[in-house]
Amino acid sequence: MEQGNHTRVREFIFQGLTQSRDLSRLLFLLLLLVYTATLLGNLLIMVTVSCESRLQTPMYFLLRNLSVLDICFSSITAPKVLADLLSERKAISFRGCLTQMFFFHLLGGADIFSLSVMAFDRYVAISKPLHYVTVMSRGRCTALIVASWAGGFVHSIVQISLLLPLPFCGPNVVDGFYCDVPQVLTLACTDTFALELLMISNNGLISTLWFVFLLVSYTVILTMLRSHSGEGRRKAVSTCTAHITVVTLHFVPCIYVYARPFSALPTDRAVSLTFTVIIPVLNPLIYTLRNQEMKAAMRRLRRRLGPSEKE
Repeated sequence: MEQGNHTRVREFIFQGLTQSRDLSRLLFLLLLLVYTATLLGNLLIMVTVSCESRLQTPMYFLLRNLSVLDICFSSITAPKVLADLLSERKAISFRGCLTQMFFFHLLGGADIFSLSVMAFDRYVAISKPLHYVTVMSRGRCTALIVASWAGGFVHSIVQISLLLPLPFCGPNVVDGFYCDVPQVLTLACTDTFALELLMISNNGLISTLWFVFLLVSYTVILTMLRSHSGEGRRKAVSTCTAHITVVTLHFVPCIYVYARPFSALPTDRAVSLTFTVIIPVLNPLIYTLRNQEMKAAMRRLRRRLGPSEKE
């Protein structure tokens, strides 16, 4: 494939997580357990919310969407990482790399927008409790979820549109274990300084401002809870605390990766691994361990399924 006077590379080679065979096998087992736990944990949330009539509320409807996103997001990188840990040659085609980046940013963007919708849901539930069911109707929740996915799609298209015209003619070794903008942009056979600044402003600056906005929003929500009392206040504080934890876990690695110059640092792989593989398994733990209603629903579901398993 020709582009100007440059021949575009056909594939990229990942440096991977480690060059040690023994450590690769150990990481394979650990990451396989984490990925399996991610699938099972988020599937459990999806099944519980779908089957339990008491959880047919806007908050759990949005939580189920977040579980879908977590499964899809972790599946973009985890299977390839697991395969590469057992392979001598860790390669991905040029088109495969672009495809991975497209879905990575589509789902990552949808994840961030969905967390924002969940913050809006908590604000309405606490500030307008009498109008909550009307404001957060099933149709409106569905529309907000569709808008979140659409926002992720637009964000991803922008990333790919900026990268696609670049000439990739020489170095093809990616400093990492998956394709993303910071690693791939540095391999272009042209000056990318202006484009790097644009990417930092598009990804890093917006992520930082959005994170601050969400923290301020939850601070306002927690302040509003001072006027509440009893069990309702305790449940609302517990739910908001879980949301803040998840928001922080999503945004801090994102800001680290995208809000700085795209030069490699020693901690990049650890942060990227946390970002892509570890955080999706933490979300179901956070939302279930701190949520008595969800735990009770899971116990009811287990009792309901118990007799059928014995027959």
